[in-house]
Amino acid sequence: MSGGGALRRLAAHEGRWLVSLVWWVARRRIGVAPGERAVTYAAAQAAFIYGLAFVCVVETVGVSVLVAAEPVVHGVLLVLDVYTVLMVLGLQAAAVTRPHVLGAGVLWLRDGARRELRIPVGRVASVRYDLRFSRQEARAGEAVADGATAGVAEFAVGGQTSVTVELAEPVVVVGMLGRRATVGTVRFHADDPRAAVRAVQEAVREAMTGADDGPGAGGAGVTRP
Repeated sequence: MSGGGALRRLAAHEGRWLVSLVWWVARRRIGVAPGERAVTYAAAQAAFIYGLAFVCVVETVGVSVLVAAEPVVHGVLLVLDVYTVLMVLGLQAAAVTRPHVLGAGVLWLRDGARRELRIPVGRVASVRYDLRFSRQEARAGEAVADGATAGVAEFAVGGQTSVTVELAEPVVVVGMLGRRATVGTVRFHADDPRAAVRAVQEAVREAMTGADDGPGAGGAGVTRP
């Protein structure tokens, strides 16, 4: 991707988390329509994010005291420090306001404001509870940039995923900077992974029933491993 394209994507990312702060304060969610199921995932990182934000606030106050005699330096550093605090809180705001969504025949996975992936439930071959830690897989040489691997995409939270989706047909996942990868396995985290697994399984069954009952189905079922 060109440098200009990367900059545009970064600017769009900045805009998304800034908007998420507003929606977070308003206690609203982005992209969850009536009748659709929101699958939350932000709880796993909440303690870390709030702790980091507290440290940033303390650092802001400390630096402000140290450079109080230099108005220009004080002003510049204050702006940068406040923006840093907002950015840290924006990570949590984006995760809270942009949950995974299951509805309308699509499993819509989101990684805060960074990236997203829409998987037609008809392409889901299997889904299971599967707790994994990303760092262990990185040591095994699987992980690459943007969380995508050779055939595997991860939407990890707090360094872990808890649900694994195997696909009957591959999908293309696009990273924050535009990197594309074709994947046949997707792993994501959910606050209640077992409930998420049951919900996806039910959606798959409904999709299969609809396909079997449709015109020309001829009673043939869809086999899933």
